[in-house]
Amino acid sequence: MRAGGPLQMGGLGLGGLLLILLLGYATGSDPLQLLTQVSSQLDTAMVDPASEGGAGLGGAPEDEAGRFASAILADTEDTWTAIFERGGSRYPQPTLVLFSDAVQSACGLSSSAVGPFYCPADSKVYIDLTFHRELSDRFGAPGDFARAYVIAHEVGHHVQNVLGFFEAARRQGGGQASANDLSIRQELQADCFAGVWGHSAAARDLLEPGDVEEGLAAAAALGDDRIQRQSQGYVTPESWTHGSSTQRLEWFRRGLDSGDPDTCDTFRS
Repeated sequence: MRAGGPLQMGGLGLGGLLLILLLGYATGSDPLQLLTQVSSQLDTAMVDPASEGGAGLGGAPEDEAGRFASAILADTEDTWTAIFERGGSRYPQPTLVLFSDAVQSACGLSSSAVGPFYCPADSKVYIDLTFHRELSDRFGAPGDFARAYVIAHEVGHHVQNVLGFFEAARRQGGGQASANDLSIRQELQADCFAGVWGHSAAARDLLEPGDVEEGLAAAAALGDDRIQRQSQGYVTPESWTHGSSTQRLEWFRRGLDSGDPDTCDTFRS
């Protein structure tokens, strides 16, 4: 995948506990273990869109993975800014935080076991750079576009936050089954929004042969059913929080094919 344009530095409110329970599951880790895990090393780099030149905590990222993440985030900003402007509104850009080992967010302390996540309480996209290697080695989804899909998915959560979906979810009651269903719908919509960005990137000739297949492989690899088979040897659909491989593929492909966020309403499907 080619990251288009010059490198730009740009850049659930459910609390740290729920963040770990919902987002930590994407790695197949035991949520109880995540709650007790405390890392002794904090290594973060923040990219602040309000800071000209990209200066922030730790300065601009200097390694390849950091530069790649920043470039992809900047490209998602171009895409969503244009979409929001066509709708007559302004897209508030998120802040990118690159970390390894552990990071403190407004949603609480998160270890690298949680992987990449979005915190609506501070409108920041947190990217664990070590997850890129895990995506390839553990989940069998290598390639630049697979990495870009993960970033675009977390940006999709930011778009949800801006559009009010997180607030609506916070107000909705119900038991655990309802909470899991709501989480799945949020994750699938973020997949669809990631596909909307992918459609834009393809329209601007930023994709190379095989990129779409990499993104689809990543979406499928992070399905709850596949992760459960890998981690525990069997599938328990009642505990899903992100959706099956088939569902994630379907919604990512829907956004990728249409390029229209209006096709991403998982809450009415």
